Amino acid sequence: MPIFPTAVLTVARFLGGCSLLALASLAQADLPVTHGSQQGVPRATKSAGLDDWRYTLRPGETVEQVGKRLLSSAHDVHQLLQHNGVSNPEDVVAGQSIRIPVNWLEKSPEPAMAIAVSGPVQHVDGVSGRRQTLTTHSRIRAGDEIATGSGFAVVQLADGSLLRLGRNTDLMFNRLTRFGKTGMVDTRMRLDRGELDAEVEKLTDKGSRFEVDTPSAVAAVRGTKFSLQSSPSKTQLQVTEGKVEFGPPGRTVGIPAGYSGTAGQGTRNPVDIRHLPPAPAPGAVPGTTNKLPLDIAWSRIDSAQAYQMDIFNADTGDWIARRTSPSPEMRLDHLDNGKYQVRLAAIDRHGNPGMPDLQSITVDQEARAANLQAPAADARVDDEMPSFSWAYQGDNEVGRVEIASSSDFSDLVATSEWAPDSNAIPSRALSPGEYYWRVVTRTGGTSSATSEPRKLVVNGTLPPARIININYVNSQVRIFWQQIESADKYQLQLSEDPSFKHIIKEANVADTTAALRLIPGRRYFVRLKALSDGPINGRWGPGRELFVN
Repeated sequence: MPIFPTAVLTVARFLGGCSLLALASLAQADLPVTHGSQQGVPRATKSAGLDDWRYTLRPGETVEQVGKRLLSSAHDVHQLLQHNGVSNPEDVVAGQSIRIPVNWLEKSPEPAMAIAVSGPVQHVDGVSGRRQTLTTHSRIRAGDEIATGSGFAVVQLADGSLLRLGRNTDLMFNRLTRFGKTGMVDTRMRLDRGELDAEVEKLTDKGSRFEVDTPSAVAAVRGTKFSLQSSPSKTQLQVTEGKVEFGPPGRTVGIPAGYSGTAGQGTRNPVDIRHLPPAPAPGAVPGTTNKLPLDIAWSRIDSAQAYQMDIFNADTGDWIARRTSPSPEMRLDHLDNGKYQVRLAAIDRHGNPGMPDLQSITVDQEARAANLQAPAADARVDDEMPSFSWAYQGDNEVGRVEIASSSDFSDLVATSEWAPDSNAIPSRALSPGEYYWRVVTRTGGTSSATSEPRKLVVNGTLPPARIININYVNSQVRIFWQQIESADKYQLQLSEDPSFKHIIKEANVADTTAALRLIPGRRYFVRLKALSDGPINGRWGPGRELFVN
């Protein structure tokens, strides 16, 4: 495999007399640009580092005050004056500028923060190497790495810049630094693979740096919107706002908004520049919908090989989903109620997403009560795991069965899992008895509805009541037995024979204990049966012998 030199990607806003006229000759079709091309594209130039930062003194401010406020402890005002060729600090007055080497400035770390996370995103600590799950509000420091896997992440830098990390993206934060009170920042990252979607705040001074290094490119950003896709052999860039200097070191070319750049394997030149497909016509997405799924469509774009839709949470910035389609139509579904931004773009034959059309939509779905189907009202079933079915009346709904022993459902006995299916079984076996069941439907994450309840009887017998303890006090005997679920009372029988053919006492007891007075010297036998006010029969428990001396 050929080895490609690291390319340089510099992003900046147009300033002063710069204009897009330099690119007026670029056609709408693909336009590869070679080093030294005469086709109207800026020539490749060597990237020059800005070693000095110029500071203009304010009224009433002295060089000594500036030095104490901005310089690191390794440098002093005397060195600063020497660097500027000034012997007397009083010679520098308000309105005049002094040069300060950037590496002399006081530096402080500025951690970034994850503001939205979807899926199993990993955060690797740069010091300990410990791997943990990235969560919202996690702080990300220099040396840390984010691996999104099948998830997405949105990271906000200290200056407000937003980074959206797509699926299967590995991004390392090499430097997150602020230069004291100058307002300048030094942010450097390495995108080993995957996709980075960036909205970079305009840097306050030319001494600031914002770089993204890849195996075949490095980005130095001064405030722009761009997307970057990295693989071990190639880097692709799309600029939607601002300007990008992109290419191998010493051979960069300027790429303005509306163009893409490709460096690495398979390119015909150090940098191939192409016009991005135009944005889809606005209006495909309605402002509000109370129904999902929602099909949207827009006009076909001639240069498009496919189309791409990204969905973002408008409140958190979370990257919810990405979908592609070979035709200019998509389906919105599986969204909770809330506000979203939908970004549509055409994809050219080189895989570059074009200029975006960003639209807002509010999803406001309302759940409707389901129609119960089976079991019928007042049904009797023999199965302890009966099957329940219903019919949804709304769209994009999920439901679950709730089973209780009372009609107000204050004591749930069992439920089913939330699912889009219209049938379910309970989460546990139902003991014989009388129950009430209903279906709760939910949609949009915030709207729910409840069906009317139905009565259900599970046939069967109550388990036998077993005596667990017997206490003797003189001629009195106290008996204790186990409590049976669904039993309303217990039937006690006392007999003189173990076959209980000659019953000498029988009584119904509401508690799980009873006292008997027996004649000393005689043998007795006792047993119990759980009773229910409903249609369920009980079974006799084993008899126990009683004897009082």
